[in-house]
Amino acid sequence: MAVGERPGRRTQRERRDQTGSALLAAAAELVVESGVRAVTLARVGERAGYSRGIVTHHFGSKRALIDALARATQSGFVPGLADRGPGLERLLMLVRGYVGALGELGTLNRAFLLLWAEAVTAPELSEVFRERDESFRADLRSDVAAGIEEGAVRPGTDPDAVAVAVLGQLRGIALQVLLDRDAVDTGRLGPVVAEQWRRALSSGGPGPGPGPASGLQ
Repeated sequence: MAVGERPGRRTQRERRDQTGSALLAAAAELVVESGVRAVTLARVGERAGYSRGIVTHHFGSKRALIDALARATQSGFVPGLADRGPGLERLLMLVRGYVGALGELGTLNRAFLLLWAEAVTAPELSEVFRERDESFRADLRSDVAAGIEEGAVRPGTDPDAVAVAVLGQLRGIALQVLLDRDAVDTGRLGPVVAEQWRRALSSGGPGPGPGPASGLQ
């Protein structure tokens, strides 16, 4: 505790972080309820109990607010992933954890997926979500490349192709969950999808069959 600071008193940084979190939560609620077009700095401030000036001070623009929302919703989506080094096991942990987490989508994550889907036709979103997807693919490419180097993934596997296929599969499953939650048993599906990728990529596996990685080598 800093000298002169009262016990239990929040620091300026803590107050700012709390305000930012409240604003992002309010923006996510608006997205889930009415779509991105319903999100304005004024409405976000009103929903969170702050003035528009506070929202502008924190984010500067709607574009920056949406970018912050996209980053916040993907951070920590799979607990413990950041503690693992790149490689096949990390990729499988990501697949298993991502699908499993879809079973308990909170407002922030629902907002991200809705915005991601809307980015296809919304120019103000497309750049943000191209960047987020490229960051996701970069992590996947790193895992595949590290797996090849350590001998866990078959030589000749194309990291770029695997990254595109894995991301497409995960996003596709997520959209199915949004459309019809009861149709997707995420708890059962996560391990199944991870095992398919293990068999498809493993240097000791039988090679790609009709599963998700067919034709990736």
